[in-house]
Amino acid sequence: MRTFLILFLKELRSFFLSPLAWVVMALFTFLNGWLFASMVNAMRLRVSPRSLVFNMFESGWFWMGFFILFPLITMRLFAEERKMGTIEGLLTAPVRTSEVVLAKYLATVIVYVIIVLPVFLFFPLFQVVTGESAAFHSGALWGSALGLLLVGIFNVAIGTLASSLTANQLIAAMLTFVLVMLHYFMGFLHNFGVVPGSNWTDSLTYFSTTEHMQALSEGLIDSRPIFYYLSFSVILLSLTHHVLESRKWRA
Repeated sequence: MRTFLILFLKELRSFFLSPLAWVVMALFTFLNGWLFASMVNAMRLRVSPRSLVFNMFESGWFWMGFFILFPLITMRLFAEERKMGTIEGLLTAPVRTSEVVLAKYLATVIVYVIIVLPVFLFFPLFQVVTGESAAFHSGALWGSALGLLLVGIFNVAIGTLASSLTANQLIAAMLTFVLVMLHYFMGFLHNFGVVPGSNWTDSLTYFSTTEHMQALSEGLIDSRPIFYYLSFSVILLSLTHHVLESRKWRA
């Protein structure tokens, strides 16, 4: 446990002592602040049957910026270690590979949460400034927070695996982005040439990030997306562990 904490804190420090995390956080907050103001203005001009929370997290503009986060915060995890030649020393030290993987992964999840957290401050700030609480409700806000946490830990696991496969940070970033986007667009397949209510449609819907977020942003908490994202994150981390273990034996 002590070794894990040392690796975990070292990884956190390396993130926040570099300008990357702060630049990414500032850009993400600024872009979503602009999007939030646009959503409020659109709802002021035209009545919307959906809440402000739903409209915010349903927007393609939000997801476009959201998915760019993961290549940026995961590309250096193992790729940088391999490029600098320090991965062999790390893996041959008296440290379990599982501790290395979990320390880097959980540190990145914490960084992700810190980057995304300011977006959720827009809603109570809006209520304080305007006195209007009807535009959103707490159930939808907590549901959306849970949804973004689940999607985040899954996508960070994708980035962790991608970074373990290459010594080039750019390739790791591109691979992460491609895999994240493939998973996202796979969720739209149930809209094309399938029979509503069929097992095939239900199976594809189970993989749909948009379907999960739509339900959660309406305050409908379901155990299926929780199980889905957690179980597949474990599988991806297990694959990362396997990749590093095979490299340890080669070293």
